[in-house]
Amino acid sequence: MAGTIIVSIIIFGLLIFVHELGHFSVAKWAKIRVLEFAIGFGKVLYAWEKGETRYSLRLFPLGGFCRLLGEDPDDQPLEGNFQEKSLPKKLAVIAAGSVANFLLAIILLVLLFFFILGVPGTNSSRVGSVIPDSPAAVAGIRENDLIVDIDGVKMSDWDSVVRTINGNPGGEITLHIQRGQEDVFVSVVPEETDGKGLIGIAPSYKKYAFFPSVALALDYFFFWIKLIFVGFYQMIMRIIPPEVAGPIGIVSVIGEVMQEGVSNLFSLTAIISINLGIINLFPIPALDGSKLLFLLLEGIRGKPIDPHKEGIIHFIGFTFLILLMIFIAFQDITRLIF
Repeated sequence: MAGTIIVSIIIFGLLIFVHELGHFSVAKWAKIRVLEFAIGFGKVLYAWEKGETRYSLRLFPLGGFCRLLGEDPDDQPLEGNFQEKSLPKKLAVIAAGSVANFLLAIILLVLLFFFILGVPGTNSSRVGSVIPDSPAAVAGIRENDLIVDIDGVKMSDWDSVVRTINGNPGGEITLHIQRGQEDVFVSVVPEETDGKGLIGIAPSYKKYAFFPSVALALDYFFFWIKLIFVGFYQMIMRIIPPEVAGPIGIVSVIGEVMQEGVSNLFSLTAIISINLGIINLFPIPALDGSKLLFLLLEGIRGKPIDPHKEGIIHFIGFTFLILLMIFIAFQDITRLIF
């Protein structure tokens, strides 16, 4: 349990730090004064100052903030004021937190495929692994077998192997396999799954391939973004039950994933980072999305919204988010106990 808590704190800390670092870095680029860079909320546990910025670690490690000069209506109109910058720069600063979370997810996926899992060798028709008790295993196909042809059609890469097998659900096919110096002919009937034929083989994987790792990471990144939005849509349309996990629920999931190995932990962290980036762009008061909305309204109106009115809206939204987090935490505890 202690290990789960420590790993969870590291993951939450990394996600929050990267998010706020995104705001911080772009604010510095835009020459906006960052008054405080904080990790956590509540009582200050440790703080130090460097230059014009105060850095602090706070009691509750479930968030963070970059306090910019000019975000508070009572701030003096000094040099480096957020409100005095151009609209594109202000938009960039606010959006940078989510962008940083997206970049973190991509980096984690690249590291996962580059160092740990490797990338599938799609340019070869060599079998990397065989699922036990699958049609391929029963037929005698082995790891490292090179599929030369299927039903007399030459197989030049893994995609051609997959297409041919997928296209023959329930029909017997004959694989010409090269096993060392030996030529072996194996007959197998692909099982039909969702209209496709499968025999239970996977390609070989190659580690330390940088560009293929980046390409595969981007594929997974956009796949998860699509999946997250599909999930939101299905919950809104009541196609699936609304299930939202808070910090307690996420800690529980992290504990389970830790048992499955570091690769799954990398994947989970990347997925949480993508979720965090997307949710922060929602136009909910107190989140970055609502600040972006106010800035867009400023661009349309030609003048900013009254900062005091905007501050009240963000305060109400922040209060609502705290209450929502308490409710979700209660649900998480209920699920874990019962």
